[in-house]
Amino acid sequence: MGVPLLALAVCCGCVKYQAHPLQPEQIEREFRSRTLRQPAGTSLDLPALAAVAAANSPDLAVARARLRAAEAAVLTAAAKPNPSISVGAGYTDSPESPVVAHFEPVFTIETAGKRAWRTLAAQKQAEAARLEVAETAWRVRSRVRAAWLDHLLARRSLVLLRDEAARRRESVELLEARLRVGEIARPEVDRERAGLLSVEVAARAAETQAAESLAALAAALGLPAAALAQASFASLPPPPAEASLPLPRVLRAGLLNRLDIRRSLAEYAAAEAALQLEVARQYPDIQLTPGYSFDEGHHKIAFGPSFPVPVFNRNRGPIAEAEAHRAEAQARCEALEARAIGEMEQAVAAYRGALAELAEAAGRLRELQQVREGAVLRAVRAGEEDRLALAGVRLERLAGARAELDALRRAETALGALENAVGQPLEGGAGQ
Repeated sequence: MGVPLLALAVCCGCVKYQAHPLQPEQIEREFRSRTLRQPAGTSLDLPALAAVAAANSPDLAVARARLRAAEAAVLTAAAKPNPSISVGAGYTDSPESPVVAHFEPVFTIETAGKRAWRTLAAQKQAEAARLEVAETAWRVRSRVRAAWLDHLLARRSLVLLRDEAARRRESVELLEARLRVGEIARPEVDRERAGLLSVEVAARAAETQAAESLAALAAALGLPAAALAQASFASLPPPPAEASLPLPRVLRAGLLNRLDIRRSLAEYAAAEAALQLEVARQYPDIQLTPGYSFDEGHHKIAFGPSFPVPVFNRNRGPIAEAEAHRAEAQARCEALEARAIGEMEQAVAAYRGALAELAEAAGRLRELQQVREGAVLRAVRAGEEDRLALAGVRLERLAGARAELDALRRAETALGALENAVGQPLEGGAGQ
């Protein structure tokens, strides 16, 4: 009765399989039913959008699933080897007792700390998977920031192009009035009409860009495009001045704060634990094989350990492989640090240059245009210039505003690259 009861106890402790079939139609319905829960009267800024993406991003869901698998691998690595049992019975023609039976359990004792090294390697892999989740979250935030920036700047560009188109229509009307009284020739009107057509085409392209960037933002958030149809977004904050950023301290800490470097260090620690495990496997495990047998009416009990004899194989091959994997992990870590230093230095130089360009466009150029527009406006009021001259100088101002917008785009793009290089947000005085 003992063996059936033992088998019953083992079976009762087993985990039962649960089917979980995938249904593409249901997945699509659930995705399209997602909405953006935006409180009334609020505008979405980057932290709010990043929180939405963290809750809905499919990339983050995949990274979290990998983490759960890595954590389960720790349980596997820490498990002790189960004993095995050999049970048998037979019949002989012995007149004393025709029944023969034997019962032999086998217990494995791992030596040289193999289970500890195996568990440590799995724990370091789980730590790397945990850092990969954080790294994925950062990449998701970076994509959200880029899409949010593209959408806000596309809308600004559309406003400027529509304003420029209105000014050019005014210029065309004034030139046509001069043409009718014979003050100018037809080619001058045609050139202005061509300029108006070019701006109108650019405005249509900006409309398309605004719609595409909104769809890209929805994809980065893990939402259908319809979820952002009525969304309102906060204004883009100005890029912080270089003096307001603690760049020396941030750059020094960048090598320690960057998630990819921390993940690489965890992977190296896992490779080193795996090497220690292979070194420990040089020493054979011990198997205890006590046994009981009933033979011809006699009860027999046996004791005795067994273990493989490492004569032909001393685990040299797996040790060499583990050493090579550790050297590879070290090379990856060193290469990543070198690349990170280069990325940080390049990002700082690019951001510094973009800020100088933006300051030139937003400062001196804007001031010169305002002075020129004021002078022409005074001349118009004094009768020295006409409305066409005023329309022309206002077109120049709009061209300057578009140049300033392009400079802002380059500055914000450089800021995003700098944030990615140091692995932390820098806007709004962050990075402290």
